[in-house]
Amino acid sequence: MRIIDFFDRGVLLHGARACTVDHESGRSRTFAQVQRASHQIAHGLLAAGVVPGQSKVAIWSPNCGRALEAVLGVLRADAIWVAVNARNAIQDIAYHLDNNDVELLLYHTDFSNELESLRGSCSKLRLCVPIDAGSGGAVSVDAWTEAEFRPAPERVEQLDAPVAIFGSGGTTGRPKGVVFSHRYWECLVLGVNVAMPPKHDDPVHLVVSPMTHAAGALGMPLLAVGTTHVFMKAFRAGDVLAAIATHKVTHLFLPPTAIYMLLADPAVRQHDYASLEYFLYAAAPMSVEKVREAMEVFGDVMVQGYGQTEAGALIGTFFSAPAHRDALRKRPERLASCGQPSIFTRVRIVDESGRMVPNGERGEIAIGGDFRMLGYYKNEAATREVLRDGWILTGDIGRMDDEGFVYIVDRKREMIVTGGYNVYPSEIEQVILTHKAVQDCAVVGVPDEKWGEAVKAVVQLKPGERVEEAEVIALCKARLGGVMAPKSVEFWADLPRSAVGKVMRRAVREPFWKGRERLVV
Repeated sequence: MRIIDFFDRGVLLHGARACTVDHESGRSRTFAQVQRASHQIAHGLLAAGVVPGQSKVAIWSPNCGRALEAVLGVLRADAIWVAVNARNAIQDIAYHLDNNDVELLLYHTDFSNELESLRGSCSKLRLCVPIDAGSGGAVSVDAWTEAEFRPAPERVEQLDAPVAIFGSGGTTGRPKGVVFSHRYWECLVLGVNVAMPPKHDDPVHLVVSPMTHAAGALGMPLLAVGTTHVFMKAFRAGDVLAAIATHKVTHLFLPPTAIYMLLADPAVRQHDYASLEYFLYAAAPMSVEKVREAMEVFGDVMVQGYGQTEAGALIGTFFSAPAHRDALRKRPERLASCGQPSIFTRVRIVDESGRMVPNGERGEIAIGGDFRMLGYYKNEAATREVLRDGWILTGDIGRMDDEGFVYIVDRKREMIVTGGYNVYPSEIEQVILTHKAVQDCAVVGVPDEKWGEAVKAVVQLKPGERVEEAEVIALCKARLGGVMAPKSVEFWADLPRSAVGKVMRRAVREPFWKGRERLVV
């Protein structure tokens, strides 16, 4: 089935139910209304010259219901949807659009002041159309949706045809266009609903992180079972905590750094979270201590997914709520895991030559199955580098235990080599995050004449807290020994984060290597 077919199933089952709700404005549309809009938007796109199966169309918008209508319209027109993270810098958005041959942009007028700058950097962009209600103009999504209704032409199902392009994480260079087929989304829809089936008849998904990231990877499958999507334009800890009860939220995704902010909020224990069924964390490893605290605060609802844009999105592996509960009771060290292979994936740990390593040994995590990208857009060399014999090489270092639980150790390219020893930053970060005063941290290698690289911790404290450098170093020495313990600690008011909330170690590391010809010693 195509993505749009799964949405239409949700309409068939729950046409009168609210499909989209904008938290800030209160604008709400039923599944039937959103379906009607998607047909009209598809007609508008086709009239504007969009070629089914070929044209690339992007949506540049904050989280809102109209943006989802636009995405569904692009899919119904059988165009190729190019996802844009609106929280990225304008130059990164322009690169993404131009690199992926986007010819038509549907944009929210929140970004009108930046539109001309964007157009000047995108030579292939021929038309920009505003999407938000009341934006006006002869060519607008408003004009399309107010025209006489006609159903969009039905398209032939081609499961292996390109349907969407997302940007790669970009943690190791400029983001590449990751091309997905309908088959990928079919696996995602089934995988999400097998792993996290709604427990009641009126599921509600709170979309806080960008819908072009894991929140969208969770949200699109939930449309198939009639889930209401409540959109928040921006993350503010207090607003998110209050919204859970206000909207009776059942499904929520946030990256670990955002969860840390929730847990640091003074009012975190004063709200009602009884409606929550699944609180999904993904996108980066989460501190074991923070997982414990989240389970205590939010209840028996914490679940984890692991994957990456190229392979399995957010459920390459899955760590269920019962497995969390069992680990807390019997094997607390397992809370450092990201779960077991999901129903649609194969996972193995491999060495540099691609051979599987024994359980317990470290190697690169590889993910196999249909639940993966077709390749990078117009970049065969990069595709060959990560896609080998049907397996995606993730670039993540990990290990697997005898029951198939996978543990992420670090990014392959972020390993610190100090005094000839390989040190993985995330292992040290896990220890630092156990300190009650620490909100977040990043561990990086900095130049050192004696060690080559010295381990440095950069720490963000909770509001009002104070900690001495020696205390952090002593904590790490006691748990990890002298080699892995930081040689120095700095305290920053905030840490640089990507548009999806990940702490960017590369940005933390850069100032310490500034002015050097080589980024290794």
